[in-house]
Amino acid sequence: MRLSSAFTIAGTFTGAAVLAVVAAGFAVSAIEDSSRRAVRDTLDRVGLVWADVDTDGLQLFLAGTAPSEALRFKALSLAGTVVDAARVIDQMLVEDAADIAPPRFAIEILRNDSGISLIGLVPAATDREKLLADIASETDDVTVADLLDSADYPYPETWPAALRYAVRSLGKLPRAKISVSADRVEIKAMVDSTEAQRRIETDLARAAPDNVRLALAISAPRPVITPFTLRFVIDETGARFDSCSADTEETRERILRAAGKAGVQSKAHCVVGMGVPSPQWARAAELAIAAVADLGGGTVTFSDADVALLAPEGTSQSLFDDVAGKLEAELPEVFALTATLPPPPDAAQPAAPEFVATLSPEGQVLIRGRVGSETSRETVRSFAKARFSSDSVHLTARVAEGLPRDWSIRVLTGLEALSYLSNGVVTVTPDNFGVQGNTGRKSASAEIAQFLAEKLGEAEKYTIDVTYKEALDPVAGLPTPDECEAQIAAIQAGRKINFEPGSAKIDAQGAAIMDDIADVLKKCGEIRMEIGGHTDSQGSEDMNVQLSLARARAVLDELRMRRVLTSSIDAKGYGESVPIADNGTEEGRETNRRIEFRLIRPEPVADQQTALESLEEPGEEGTEAEETTQDKPTE
Repeated sequence: MRLSSAFTIAGTFTGAAVLAVVAAGFAVSAIEDSSRRAVRDTLDRVGLVWADVDTDGLQLFLAGTAPSEALRFKALSLAGTVVDAARVIDQMLVEDAADIAPPRFAIEILRNDSGISLIGLVPAATDREKLLADIASETDDVTVADLLDSADYPYPETWPAALRYAVRSLGKLPRAKISVSADRVEIKAMVDSTEAQRRIETDLARAAPDNVRLALAISAPRPVITPFTLRFVIDETGARFDSCSADTEETRERILRAAGKAGVQSKAHCVVGMGVPSPQWARAAELAIAAVADLGGGTVTFSDADVALLAPEGTSQSLFDDVAGKLEAELPEVFALTATLPPPPDAAQPAAPEFVATLSPEGQVLIRGRVGSETSRETVRSFAKARFSSDSVHLTARVAEGLPRDWSIRVLTGLEALSYLSNGVVTVTPDNFGVQGNTGRKSASAEIAQFLAEKLGEAEKYTIDVTYKEALDPVAGLPTPDECEAQIAAIQAGRKINFEPGSAKIDAQGAAIMDDIADVLKKCGEIRMEIGGHTDSQGSEDMNVQLSLARARAVLDELRMRRVLTSSIDAKGYGESVPIADNGTEEGRETNRRIEFRLIRPEPVADQQTALESLEEPGEEGTEAEETTQDKPTE
């Protein structure tokens, strides 16, 4: 009985244990299944279908390959919101990242009176010491602060050319900001005058490298005009400005509109500058120009606040009184009017004394007429030699008595006015002062009018007939790159640069050809050009390439010896690869042995507007210069 009870108790405990184990197994399975389904559903709802979910007891395993590290972390975080994060085991992988794109290499070059700063990122392959040496060479050893970082990545093909161009440009600009990237160079700079602005813009555009967009914003300060001058004329040739000054763009437009109503047909030049004597300058100019038109001719001259109105000969006294009186009454305060009606011409009067100075296109100066004394004549001679070449002055003026007291001042003023011209004549009489000729400076007429008003007074009668000739302009008169190429081709059409057999030494006859080519290139300025060397097919191909390159470099060296700017000229050897005649004949081989000058024309690059440029308003007032973004121009 006792044994049977023991077995009964043991069996009861065993059965209970078995039931407990079975119950625990069902419970664990239920937890695993519910956890797996819950996590799976959560991941599917957010699109993380790549993640595999598995369970082992209370542990939940996440496997699979995540597209990115961010998505892997997202899957891990979501699973931790469904089950206890401590139960989540991360077995996920991440796809191999694609090759990292190289960074954008760019440099900001800042130059001012304190020195030069370099800020940006450059390729690790950049020779920093050479870069600093090149900058020092271009800027006469200006202090350079190197704040550049570097990255070891490949760089675009155009990066070295863009950087070299920026360094060369830095030498022309004492105050500038140059932004350099592989496909764009942006230059913002301040220069001292409008003439320097035009010249530098032309030089920079000509030297721009291929496949690099150029953005220029070269500004010049508004000139200080003293005295502030305006001179408007209506005569037998029509209406025109001898000089025009304005203090703002709005004032300039108002003055030009008034001139158009008075009969000016061509586009007039009006300088915007500082020094205006009154904010009412535009109003005063409009009234004075209208007065000249009402008279049917004549001249009005402003010298600061002094206004001189000169009616044409033959004007009736009543018309003159009406027009002059109206103008005097309506002129704003500060302005003072002097109105003059010339007397009728008197044929009985003796011929007036005259002084004439002529400047020829070759630079010869002939001075004739009358001077007041021997001392005055020597003063005129010395002054003319100071203004012009000593050997070019020829003086035949004679001493005469009875000249006006201010005759010497008028004579010297005439010689000074003549120096503004490329060629022309100045005629001085007691009652008139005439300047006529040609010039290569657009502002010459205005400068002469301003000078005469200052020296002779605004009421003085003088005539200015100065014509701007583009061919005389040192900037606009430059030949275009295409014209330069054509001129060099014309020089080589009848003559040939020859070398001693098998060598790169130019023969004696080639020196004269090089002189002519150098003269052309000096006039052309800095243009992109290639000197190509070519040979016939005799000899090995590699040897011919080396020989042709050596000959091209020899021509380049000859140009350097003749002081031609060669920084934008490349030498290249083509060997026998580009024949233009039959290498099977002696004549053909002679033709194929040649040197060619070829203009390097840029490949067109599509302009892409940056985010900053898209925000800028076109035509925004107050800017000193408009930025011109362009592919490298061909001229």
